[in-house]
Amino acid sequence: MQPIKSPNELYAHAIVLEREAAECYAEFARRMDDQGNAAAAEVFTTLARLEEEHLRTLLERTQEVAVPELRDEQYAWLDAGAPETTARELVFRLLTARQALEIALRAESRAQTFFEKVMLTADDPALRALAREMAAEEGEHIALVEQLLQRTPQPGLDSQVIFER
Repeated sequence: MQPIKSPNELYAHAIVLEREAAECYAEFARRMDDQGNAAAAEVFTTLARLEEEHLRTLLERTQEVAVPELRDEQYAWLDAGAPETTARELVFRLLTARQALEIALRAESRAQTFFEKVMLTADDPALRALAREMAAEEGEHIALVEQLLQRTPQPGLDSQVIFER
């Protein structure tokens, strides 16, 4: 990936990251609901809502800004193929709440690392400040997912009990 040189470029990456996260969390919520795990579905619905709020904020901030177009596939969490692919369907058929949280943790960590790298390599102070803000938001998501993982059993155990508040 090319180094990020402007806030507009960073916004472009952040928009794609947030959109992918919101869509994936919503998909995880549907899967947990299909499994009858209403508490886990609620957790992923909340995570999807948080990501959608970040996405809306980014879109509002960039209404009057020339944001470069990026391909969503650059940030796909599970695969680069169409959602109808067999591999994706198999993953979602077998996915447990813990596995979904582990996928989410890796994705949130990658996003935070991305923003931190921009923060450390940017020459522009405005770009560094924006990257710092975005890395901090990802850090909040990481903390939440880590907290949920601590309360979520390994596959095969009753995760419904752990997710209930």
